[in-house]
Amino acid sequence: MTFTVNSYAAFSKDTELVPYTLERRDLAKDDVLIDITYTGICHSDLHKAHNDWGTAIYPVIPGHEIVGVVSAIGDSVTKVKLGDCVAVGCNVDSCLECASCKANEEIFCLKGVTQTYGGPDPRFPGHITAGGYSEKIVVRDHFVLQVPKELQTAELLPGVAPVLCAGITMYTPLREHNAAKGQKIGIVGLGGLGHMGVKLAVAIGAEVVVISRNHKKDDKAKELGASGVIASTSKEELAKHAGTFDLIIDTIPFDHDVNVYVPLLKNHKTLVIVGHVGAFKTSPLSTTGLIFGDRRIAGSCIGGIKGTQDLLDFCAEHKIVSDNIVIDMKEVNEAWKVVGETASRYVIDIAKYRESNKA
Repeated sequence: MTFTVNSYAAFSKDTELVPYTLERRDLAKDDVLIDITYTGICHSDLHKAHNDWGTAIYPVIPGHEIVGVVSAIGDSVTKVKLGDCVAVGCNVDSCLECASCKANEEIFCLKGVTQTYGGPDPRFPGHITAGGYSEKIVVRDHFVLQVPKELQTAELLPGVAPVLCAGITMYTPLREHNAAKGQKIGIVGLGGLGHMGVKLAVAIGAEVVVISRNHKKDDKAKELGASGVIASTSKEELAKHAGTFDLIIDTIPFDHDVNVYVPLLKNHKTLVIVGHVGAFKTSPLSTTGLIFGDRRIAGSCIGGIKGTQDLLDFCAEHKIVSDNIVIDMKEVNEAWKVVGETASRYVIDIAKYRESNKA
């Protein structure tokens, strides 16, 4: 059984998103139906729709930063109840049985994680997942997160949506690399990911420095709580901060020279890359800064369900959400043209979209 909902979809890598009547699968016994309220726009949405990674299955209905309200539940669901304010991130299923899943790292499921949109769903052969640029979504209960009451205000709720991707992408390396009060932490790039990283690291109690190509975002960095900005194009500024960082998180999703950041680290410390680049072509990696100082380069990929719930609870405690620009669904193509240019996230008002479709 299926049912239809309104959505926006990409039908090729070269075309804009257009209205699309989407068929959702009916609920299994452990599924949750969510009436979507807000969906954040992630740069991954563009990459997927434009087939930059070569994995697009059209039509692509993007969106993996989702907040909404539970409107129906399967017979065996006890995790949530009707009317709960909930959230969904980048994944909607996994085997839940392998070593990775049992370690709360569903993203690394050894049998393959089911992405929120644009991928096959092994439990439902022939079904391709569709994301939050739509009125409703069906999700396995394990992958549904509770939005704390402190974040359910009209002011904060839109900014919760990007926490499900941008937030957890930054929170995971901060947690895994033991970020702590009094440390000096660098955030490379001040876009959607970077501005969340600054907020989270400041809340931990660290001194946070933004590393950017220039000083155009100095005011925004300081507004978020950063102590300053280093221009990565300035040899003088880089030299001044050499050997002073306990951790650096690189959010840049395009080919760039990571060699300039390594000497900024203290001995034995780590540069974590969270921006999905693929192969670095412009500037091959130099081992000099790594070997002489026993420094490390690591990668990090969002996080598991437990870690994401921990993040939501941390955000509730510190009143942290993404800076956001709320838009109508009809404005999504214009927003896509400028994604990444501001230290905030675009968020689609799906509740308003759903009401407009009733008119």
